[in-house]
Amino acid sequence: MGRWKIICSYDGTNFSGWQSQPSRDAVQDEIESALAKIFHHSTRIHGASRTDAGVHACGQCFHFDQDWNHSGEALLRAANTKLPSSIRLLSTLPVNESFHARFSAVGKQYEYHFSTREVDPFSTRYQWHISQAFDADKFRAVLPCLAGAHDFSAYAGKVNDAETPSKTLNTPELWNPGQGEWIFRVEGSGFLYRMVRSLVGTLVRVAIGKLPPNRIPELLEEKKRTPEVHTAPAQGLFLNQIYYADDERPGK
Repeated sequence: MGRWKIICSYDGTNFSGWQSQPSRDAVQDEIESALAKIFHHSTRIHGASRTDAGVHACGQCFHFDQDWNHSGEALLRAANTKLPSSIRLLSTLPVNESFHARFSAVGKQYEYHFSTREVDPFSTRYQWHISQAFDADKFRAVLPCLAGAHDFSAYAGKVNDAETPSKTLNTPELWNPGQGEWIFRVEGSGFLYRMVRSLVGTLVRVAIGKLPPNRIPELLEEKKRTPEVHTAPAQGLFLNQIYYADDERPGK
């Protein structure tokens, strides 16, 4: 039986997240349903990241084991005809059985999109609207303190007992494509539950003058979540890419 590595994208607005749910309304449920129609029996898939309800993905990765005597392109076409338009498989690759979408990953990249302009009804599904005066210089000034290896417990929704709270990040970036649009990008060895959204929510509090900038590194050192840490809404978050040992990363 062969193993397949799949890259997919999805609009998470109407899903309860990536991971399969009893209600069968998760992204994983939809993909497994499509594969069952192709292979005529249930096929379990294993994802690299368990994105939350409302979170989107441009480069989620998953794998599954199944015999397929046709090309990867044929598998891609067959699956996409059976998936809702909000989920697309982007690439297929046969891989060795030692590959695991989650455990073989060496890093991830996320983006968070927000806006400081007037609310646009056509983009509210994909960004957080900030109505207060936003100081980008304050936001950017504290980003270097997040780089390197740290215990990010203060910025986690929760820490699983089986998971180390220590993660290594490259220096996050913030840029302005124009017209009040802002994109926060962060890349690292891994991320805790709701860590990116908690970082963004708290950094925005600094940028709008609700939190002193020095509290960002202090919270890292304290390793404990407090009411000062805010979680940004789900709709602005995108899982951009999962890195594996043979991948080329930006800047390499």
